[in-house]
Amino acid sequence: MRPVRVVLQPLLDLFKRLRALTMPEMKAALGTRADMTVFRKLGTLDYLTSYSHRGGYYTLAAIPRFDTHGLWRARGACFSRQGTLLNTAEVMVRESSAGYHAAELELVLHVSVKDVLRQLTEVGRVQRDEFAGLYLYTAADRVRRQEQRAARQALGESVDTEQHQRRAAIVLFYRLLDEKQRRLYAGLESLKYGHGGDRYLAQVLGLDAGTVARGRRELLEGQIDRDRVRAPGGGRPRAEKKRHIS
Repeated sequence: MRPVRVVLQPLLDLFKRLRALTMPEMKAALGTRADMTVFRKLGTLDYLTSYSHRGGYYTLAAIPRFDTHGLWRARGACFSRQGTLLNTAEVMVRESSAGYHAAELELVLHVSVKDVLRQLTEVGRVQRDEFAGLYLYTAADRVRRQEQRAARQALGESVDTEQHQRRAAIVLFYRLLDEKQRRLYAGLESLKYGHGGDRYLAQVLGLDAGTVARGRRELLEGQIDRDRVRAPGGGRPRAEKKRHIS
């Protein structure tokens, strides 16, 4: 009878090369068509399943290098020290400093979490409360929940202060420029904000959105006259000299 290690070697070699495998890949490595055969072989190893792709990826426990959240990705699949998405989401919420909005947690976990958060809320494993117009998910423990809400409040105030300071700096610098420079600067700042940037900068600087858009287009198209402040014909109409008729 062949030693188990020899039978598993093609599978181990494939794990070493690809780090995470699907069921079809493992069956091919073991030369079988049966899922149960693969599971029997995996049963002799310490393995993990992904919390993404409906658990469709597998890896050996010694392979992942988990980050500070206890998460690891390979071949687009997501793995967690906590195993399932349900357990992972609960621990993430409980250990977070300021709780999570669903969209924030999705950015970290790279999967949809709305259904999972709903399940956790229904069984009391996390707490859901409205905060600043959005649902905030916090720890089930009352003391921990209060700490997270206080941290979230402070975080919101910090963001508001930073945004106010940024707007003040933009306005201050804008006032130091001539007319053409103002238009181009507004267009440059608009590019940073993407969609809606023209309207936002127009509001901040007291401009017409069309002026911001024009500055943005000039920058993108490289159509900038270095020697003119205004385009030809721009500015106030020249006053006509009145002639005295004798």
